[in-house]
Amino acid sequence: MRDLTCDLLIIGAGSGGLSLAAGASQMGADVILLEGHKMGGDCLNYGCVPSKALLASGHAAHAQAHGAAFGLADQQPVVDYAAAKAHVQGVIDSIAPVDSQERFEGFGVRVLRAEGRFVDAKTVEAGEDRITARRIVIATGSRPFVPPISGLDQVPFLTNETLWALTEHPAHLIIIGGGPIGMEMAQAHRRLGSQVTVIEAQTAMGREDPEAAAQLLEALRGEGIAILERTEAQSVHQEGAEIVVETPTGAIRGSHLLVAVGRVPNVESLNLGVAGIETTRGGIKTDASLRTTNPKVYAIGDVAGQGQFTHLAGFHASVVIRSILFGLPAKVKTSHIPRATYTDPELAQVGQTEAEARKAYGAALEVVRFDYAHNDRAIATRQARGFIKVMVVKGRPVGATIVGPQAGELIATWSLALANRLKMSQIAAMVAPYPTIAELNKRVAGAYFSPRLFENTFVKRVVRLIQRWLP
Repeated sequence: MRDLTCDLLIIGAGSGGLSLAAGASQMGADVILLEGHKMGGDCLNYGCVPSKALLASGHAAHAQAHGAAFGLADQQPVVDYAAAKAHVQGVIDSIAPVDSQERFEGFGVRVLRAEGRFVDAKTVEAGEDRITARRIVIATGSRPFVPPISGLDQVPFLTNETLWALTEHPAHLIIIGGGPIGMEMAQAHRRLGSQVTVIEAQTAMGREDPEAAAQLLEALRGEGIAILERTEAQSVHQEGAEIVVETPTGAIRGSHLLVAVGRVPNVESLNLGVAGIETTRGGIKTDASLRTTNPKVYAIGDVAGQGQFTHLAGFHASVVIRSILFGLPAKVKTSHIPRATYTDPELAQVGQTEAEARKAYGAALEVVRFDYAHNDRAIATRQARGFIKVMVVKGRPVGATIVGPQAGELIATWSLALANRLKMSQIAAMVAPYPTIAELNKRVAGAYFSPRLFENTFVKRVVRLIQRWLP
């Protein structure tokens, strides 16, 4: 057993762990990074990157089949599913060097390819090494949750981790779970020629604004995706080459099954108890500074139980680095953390939804909206369906909901606004190039002021008076 010491030990080389390792090492800290599986974690290998690459394949196929509106003959795409998966792997391979062991060793990080396990409050064993660190950060991420559905363990099923190895085109893909992962993979596979059925025990996209979710689900159903809401998957079995999911309304038969019902934190192998680290149902228990119940240990990213987003993990890294390297107080503020579902149309949210804001602010809340139907770029590209609505209290936005093309891009402006407590007047003052989808952000801010300017009789009287006196 080799004894090692360092300033900072990071367990997990996903997006949060890598961001922290790069920053800390380049600012002079002695950093050891543990990773027992793939560098880059879930995001690079199984999540954000491959899913968006497959969605891009689906988008290309859909464009071929729907060219008539642009003066092009509709062409039924010839889908090579194995080639689409090769495209996905190529994208992963292109990005992988950025997350590679070699790159981080170049920053001065000692990278050990082993899983870590606490042996006391400040010591972790990893393979043949015993590491004692001044500070430890747990960034082990999460994995797919496998629900206790009768018979599921007796049939072959896919998760977001195993889907990418599949090269056989699914004739009929059954998806259990109607959240963002389920919806994205439903649309990607439908556009690549699969029949798709989504089974959701509650409401599909139930976390999102109901009006925005309804528009998204309508679009997916319009493409031929069967979405069964408030339908429980009671049991699963196999009959020959078919997988059969039994529901209260009957059996669903398909060629492949994808389980996408959520994720659980990776904590079991860490032996947290000996280090005095408490957990909750959602992950590791932390305070506002992401410190665990062991004051020398922090938790960031999915395992901290505050959300499962790559950008949130990166933000967590930026928070804890202040405490770890400089001893400065730093607390997590999450009201400006956006989320997006990259279907077509996209759905994005930051801050409070309309329902949440009404509950919090009551009559003080104003909701302003602007429709894609009035955006010239959206009209020109025949994407003029969708809307943006912003929840405003005393002139400041407290939340924004967008459903439509490039919603994930547009929401960044509202994250900026919430992070810096900008006023609607500051958003209205920006100038977006014409014609762009980005004009929607300015126009919705303008919609907040329109009734104050154009429907205000006092303003009109003042203008008339001034006009009489102007030379």
